[in-house]
Amino acid sequence: MRIAIIEPYYGGSHKAWADGYRGHSVHDVVLFTHEARFWKWRMHGSYVTLAAEFRAHVTDQGAFDVILASDMLHLPAFLGAIGDAKGHAVVALYMHENQMTYPLSPRDSVDESYAMINWGSMTVADAVFFNSRYHHEVWFAGIEALLRRFPDYRHSAALPSVRAKSEILSIGVDLARLDGAQPLEFGAPLVLWNQRWDFDKGPEEFATAMVDAAETHDFRIALAGEVIGEIPAFTSLQERLADRLVHVGFAEEHVYASLLTGADIVISTATQEFFGIAVTEAMYAAAFPLLPDDLVYPERIPSIFHDRCLYQRGALAAKVSWALDNLSEARSIGAALRPLMAGFDWSHIAPEYDRRLQEIPGPLSSGRDARDT
Repeated sequence: MRIAIIEPYYGGSHKAWADGYRGHSVHDVVLFTHEARFWKWRMHGSYVTLAAEFRAHVTDQGAFDVILASDMLHLPAFLGAIGDAKGHAVVALYMHENQMTYPLSPRDSVDESYAMINWGSMTVADAVFFNSRYHHEVWFAGIEALLRRFPDYRHSAALPSVRAKSEILSIGVDLARLDGAQPLEFGAPLVLWNQRWDFDKGPEEFATAMVDAAETHDFRIALAGEVIGEIPAFTSLQERLADRLVHVGFAEEHVYASLLTGADIVISTATQEFFGIAVTEAMYAAAFPLLPDDLVYPERIPSIFHDRCLYQRGALAAKVSWALDNLSEARSIGAALRPLMAGFDWSHIAPEYDRRLQEIPGPLSSGRDARDT
């Protein structure tokens, strides 16, 4: 098959998803992308320029069998703009996140137009894929409530059909690249933060817990992850626990792999997480996870380990203290979770994408099967 991935926000987890699938699929996967910036403009306007690129490619190299669009695309507008260049392609929408339940930054106010772009895209797709069951559930609970607020024509007939064509399809993670990494050792347990430095990842809660735990325990801290902007809580943490910090800021790939492999504990304090690539990477490296008892995390951790690995908001410092006091048990749990994470490697996930995309009902479904050799 020939598959077109349309990704207006080609960076971070979106880029990792597109590149990962293209690199592991047995099919011919072509990317149509814009840079990962100006997300609001991407959702409103990227369809015009991406459609022009798509049409030119089809004219030059032939039609596609599948269009796989990211949630950052205004899909109805894109399909209208490509016109006959769509051909007989089936259309799938991949939901990394959604703009209805994503927490607002301090700079933003509620604007339901972005959630409606997500919703409109779902209505025109032949298949909708969510990256976790949690994401699927929270979206449909929210969209039903949102549509009820409109004065008439509330899309009541569309909701069941969109539900019927919606499925869970995990994102893949390039975990194999971590195999063989040499751990960094610091003579004390290592606590790792490997999240994006942004408001929705809860850096204040992490910094507070580290300061509290440092009063009674010896450990080291690695602050890794993509740095979006200055985080006052992390600036304060660097001042108060300077002697504990072994890494601060973005980590190059070889350093990041060694930090993951050397970490005893990985912590998330996120206020939004629909999948959790960074935590999955750390758990694959056998770090003991301390995660909020909400969002996607109860889905990621087997129930037998919920009591140890999941914490209630505001109770993180006590969980950190338990893990440091019981490091042998924490490490054993981390080791037990590692093989469960291995299933998210692209070597396992890409064949599932290949199969699911091939099975999407469409006018040429049997033709796609026949050409898949």
